[in-house]
Amino acid sequence: MSNTSTLKIFSLIISTFAIVQITMGGDPDILTDFIGPSNGNPDGNFFTFTGFRVFVGQNTPPPTFKVTKASMAEFPALMGQSVSYAVLQYPNGSINPPHTHPRSAELLFVVEGALQVGFVDTTNKLYTQSLQTGDMFVFPKGLVHFQHNADEKNPAVAISAFGSANAGTISLPNTLFNTSIDDTVLALAFKTDVATIQNLKKRFAS
Repeated sequence: MSNTSTLKIFSLIISTFAIVQITMGGDPDILTDFIGPSNGNPDGNFFTFTGFRVFVGQNTPPPTFKVTKASMAEFPALMGQSVSYAVLQYPNGSINPPHTHPRSAELLFVVEGALQVGFVDTTNKLYTQSLQTGDMFVFPKGLVHFQHNADEKNPAVAISAFGSANAGTISLPNTLFNTSIDDTVLALAFKTDVATIQNLKKRFAS
């Protein structure tokens, strides 16, 4: 067998392994039942999250859009379990700006009010839907998506489930206009001028 043929076969094998790794992307499997606390003595409290009790009987919506998470940062027992939740509260007229979750799809369930939702696929096709209370919608992993409570009088509440203990969130407005990306780069990317970019950055400044 020639060196060229051997190199081609070797390249094919490496490419195959790379594809397998991509398709298996997500939280790594653990080799134990669970990952316990550092002291090694978990009890029922370790597997209990009480952070959502604040929503029971709550009638007053927050002044702005708010996300309350139950990911492994807030609930360490989720580490290695490939699951997490979030409660999303939308005051009337509010929006969850375009963002992505790099490590998981998102399954959104509307429990109160109505939402306009949508995502954009890798061909730049927009998929939108008007959701009512009781409806569910899935945002595929890694794709840009948003939710909007277009009702100017009534709030909305949704629960999101993720197939990762740490789905991650990349907010496009904050990532683009609240970081140190060069103004000239952004001006060229958005086909505008530096002054416009600087004005946008001022609006997102902490």
